[in-house]
Amino acid sequence: MKSYSPSEKLLIEEIMHTLQKVKIAVRNLSVGALISSIRIQLGMSQKALAKRAGVPQSTVSRVEQGQSGSLSTLNKILEAISCDLVIAPLLHDSIDAIRRKQARNVAEKQVRYLKGTMNLEDQQPDSRFIDELIKQEEERLLQGPNAKLWEENV
Repeated sequence: MKSYSPSEKLLIEEIMHTLQKVKIAVRNLSVGALISSIRIQLGMSQKALAKRAGVPQSTVSRVEQGQSGSLSTLNKILEAISCDLVIAPLLHDSIDAIRRKQARNVAEKQVRYLKGTMNLEDQQPDSRFIDELIKQEEERLLQGPNAKLWEENV
């Protein structure tokens, strides 16, 4: 699997930063509520918007009420009010943090398996030893190929 370049990492970070600002700015308003607000500020009725978009007025009403519409319908409505529809993934955390969390999960799973086999042999490793094993395995996974982090049976 190809790893990302520093410029790709910076681009993703910039996009995520911008999307976080957008998320805050829209204050969890639905697309429909935003369409309604823009339409009202433009002084346009639902009927006029529907005509410009080439959809029934009832469709505009449903979209504004938050009932789902198809992407093509949303595009038509938004185009009619001079807007673009932007769909972008918004990471919950940084790429590095997501990778580290996954590496930690995989490392803990592997060490739990090892600990289980040691218990079968009546060997009880101490918790500091287990914690150190997890940290070492986590670092090994982060240094290795990215695909190893996401394989089910690592």
